[in-house]
Amino acid sequence: MKFTFDKDAMAKELSIAQEIISTKNALSILSNVYFLAENGSLTIKATDTKVNFETRIPVDIEEPGSTTVFCDKLLSTLNSLPSGDIELSQNDSIIHIKPVNKKASFKLKSMASDKFPEFSINDSVPYFEIAAEEFKKMVNQTIFAVSTDQTRYFMNGIYFEKRDEKLVMVSTDGRRLAFVSKPLINPLETFDPVIIPTKVLNIITKRASSEGLIFVAVLDKTIFFKFGNYELSSVLIDGQFPNYQRVIPESQASSFEVEKKEFVEALHRVGLYVEQKSRRIYFEINPGALTISCQESEIGTAKEEIPCKYDGESIKIAVNYSYIDEPLKVINSDRICVEFTERMKAITMRPEPAEDYFHIIMPMQME
Repeated sequence: MKFTFDKDAMAKELSIAQEIISTKNALSILSNVYFLAENGSLTIKATDTKVNFETRIPVDIEEPGSTTVFCDKLLSTLNSLPSGDIELSQNDSIIHIKPVNKKASFKLKSMASDKFPEFSINDSVPYFEIAAEEFKKMVNQTIFAVSTDQTRYFMNGIYFEKRDEKLVMVSTDGRRLAFVSKPLINPLETFDPVIIPTKVLNIITKRASSEGLIFVAVLDKTIFFKFGNYELSSVLIDGQFPNYQRVIPESQASSFEVEKKEFVEALHRVGLYVEQKSRRIYFEINPGALTISCQESEIGTAKEEIPCKYDGESIKIAVNYSYIDEPLKVINSDRICVEFTERMKAITMRPEPAEDYFHIIMPMQME
């Protein structure tokens, strides 16, 4: 096998492959990236056995062939080189890497390509399409609320379903919930709800363009994605996701509105003094004013008042700082509405005016 490639184009694809690979053990085939050079293009594959990645780039092929090579070391080598063409060739089990415009050469051991895990053939899978920008927005609205508790593995991903001609994503860690829905581009047969691991979704949000479409298919216990030159698949999480509809309040008795910019800035200033273990902050809501404060700690305390639109009775609510701060990063509106009923019942935070997403937060005990 022998071919010449553009360094920057290859490094871009290998950096994605390295995100998939879960081990840096040079003796493991799962640390390797698979190359197949034929018909003027190089097919690149990587896997951790649960998430599969495949793409193609144009290359100048002198001798077609296939092999696998240690991804981490190859990527590090390419990143150390200037832009330009690089020649890669294989003799027996040795990969030779030679920059065309540099008097340098590198050798890497390879493993036979027949040892690399086979990917599921997905040519006959029925795909549906969603605008890439909308899909990425859905993931960004929900991914931060996914549980990291491995004992509750069924909440370690984003719940994905078709509901009333819309696609819905939901995540929860048991103390908060994020919900978003988007209308379908075209009619779609109903598919069983699934739980998508975050690893594959993180790669899509970072690598997919905001233009064009993402094609999605669900088959048995696997989800498939296609966009641009990329194909990804992931094993789904097998478990029963909580009944999220029971968590969402049918109505809230009261609400207040604030300017997002003022809210975020005041929250961050008070957040400098938040006790790191509990992360507890207080909202004291009075007609015309919201006071944000934190409990006194060894380093001190902080309090700030900002204007708000509210005409109900005074109330004080304790919440986790992160559970307020993280949704604010993805709520794209000039004003924020916070809805509530009682001190210890679920809070709804959403953009004002309302859109197709919201965040549910459980309050904390007062101290």
